[in-house]
Amino acid sequence: MGKKEELRLLAEQIRVAALEEFAALGFGHVGGALSLVETLAVLYGGAMRVDPARPEWAERDRLVVSKGHAGPAVYATLALKGYFPREELLTLNKPGTRLPSHCDRLKTPGIDMTTGSLGQGMSTACGLALGQRMDGARARTFLVLGDGECDEGQVWEGALFAPHYKLDNLIAFCDNNGQQLDGYVKKVLDTGDLAAKFAAFGWYTQTVDGHDVEALDAAVARALAQEGAPSMIVLKTVKGKGCPFVEGREFNHHVQFTKAEMDGALTSARAVLEAAEAAVRGGAQAWV
Repeated sequence: MGKKEELRLLAEQIRVAALEEFAALGFGHVGGALSLVETLAVLYGGAMRVDPARPEWAERDRLVVSKGHAGPAVYATLALKGYFPREELLTLNKPGTRLPSHCDRLKTPGIDMTTGSLGQGMSTACGLALGQRMDGARARTFLVLGDGECDEGQVWEGALFAPHYKLDNLIAFCDNNGQQLDGYVKKVLDTGDLAAKFAAFGWYTQTVDGHDVEALDAAVARALAQEGAPSMIVLKTVKGKGCPFVEGREFNHHVQFTKAEMDGALTSARAVLEAAEAAVRGGAQAWV
């Protein structure tokens, strides 16, 4: 199995598992979770140094998903990698669950930072990266921001902080899907050219197709090779990627859906997953 096929397979497995979570709950942050699927596949498919058997391993890389409402996609990834049983995904956001709607490091094995209050993940990731540096650790910190989240002033305080302390062990992503809770980012508060803005603050920046696992994997490798500056990878993504009743809707931050809509989305996603599995086996050339 080639690495590209391996990562695409993992991405489609995450997409299906995340949709199954939402199906069990009946509503949720489908859009912001699915736009992040390929990034999670690349990170947990080899880019991050982690050990599912030891989620508290001191030398592990950390992931801060500042857009904490993407938690269901992260949970799907962690379950597939063996942090906890996959059937637990069906307890998403239900009473007594370890999987709340937003990431909580005190509840879920494998979650490194509690998030959900937008903008604050940048600060905590900077703190983690600086702490790793001061401890002389080999570990790196990965951060995921949303483009709408970049309306928050706290993001730009961190954008100043990280280059000042030359935090080259901080690799950030911005999920640039062009949408936020109240509509299109350009209408609410246009963030403009995010790569140019972070570059002006002293970051090493790249812009890639956030659904192209091969391009993403190469971008992460280039970021990890940088010295003396933090990295920002701007992801051009589609909010709700792979979910027909979410893609293309202006208000798709937190959605409710009918059983028929979700059944259709799952059928479509499982077909893509089957194609991925066939491609891995070498028996199919076509991807949906």
